[in-house]
Amino acid sequence: MTDKFYLDEAIADLHSILDMVRWAVSRFNDADLFFGHGTDNAWDEAVSLVFQALHLPHGLTQQTGDGLFAARLTQSERSKVAELVLQRVQTRLPLPYITNEAWFCGLPFYVDERVLIPRSPFAELIENKFAQWLSEPPSRILDLCTGGGCIAIALAYAFDEAEVDAVDISEDALTVAEMNIQEHGLSHRVFPLYSDLFNQLEGQQYDLIVSNPPYVDAQDMADLPNEFQHEPELALAAGDDGLDLVETILQQAPQHLSDNGVLLVEVGNSLVHMDNRFPGLELEWVELAQGGHGIFAVTKAALERFNNRNSV
Repeated sequence: MTDKFYLDEAIADLHSILDMVRWAVSRFNDADLFFGHGTDNAWDEAVSLVFQALHLPHGLTQQTGDGLFAARLTQSERSKVAELVLQRVQTRLPLPYITNEAWFCGLPFYVDERVLIPRSPFAELIENKFAQWLSEPPSRILDLCTGGGCIAIALAYAFDEAEVDAVDISEDALTVAEMNIQEHGLSHRVFPLYSDLFNQLEGQQYDLIVSNPPYVDAQDMADLPNEFQHEPELALAAGDDGLDLVETILQQAPQHLSDNGVLLVEVGNSLVHMDNRFPGLELEWVELAQGGHGIFAVTKAALERFNNRNSV
């Protein structure tokens, strides 16, 4: 059967939100799509798509209950939903790239193929205000490899007196970050800056440095599902073991941390290579209650000890 047949059939025969969600789930499962950009299963993906297509608020079902699914749709609404479902199936584009909307820390962000789609477990730490590592609220924060600015903006919400530098090497990504900063009304506290890691940050010091750098190793890059291949490779790949940029961050971070400053870095699956690459580094792997893995914390003092030993 052709895509046009499926489209015409859906528009003609389906009527309610539940009809459209169920149909989308069937199409997604039939196409064996991969989910990992805001949802992890076909049902949640379908609900998200339908609600965004209909301009219904994020999380509305939590307020109204399942009765909303019985609401009937107009023909033009059914047509819009069906076209988005088929676009998701045909292109394998992640849903946030289709709708240009992603959520992080309960906040909406604009995204397109110039930036990664936010999904970092840093969200849990931001919501907890890094309580385990900060004795007092930070006044200056660095989000290194900011991409679309989602982490930097969420940090600014969490620490409402702090200034946040949002740094990236990609000018395209910084354009998106600027859009998000303006949309959230934070241009007076969140500053998008072009820099190759710390290269253009001479003399700057921070109480908290957070980094979600490219960390995908060569094997994982080769095995990425189609959906991930739409994301910028510059924001994903980092050498054979995924730690090329992390090494530079560890070497240069101490001079940019205040005396009690702390660095937290996400390395994902490349955590398995950390001991071999950086033997003797005194770091703490973060336990994440909401799922995810691969974030470590390290103090300025520990970084200085490690770098001093390895410079001899």
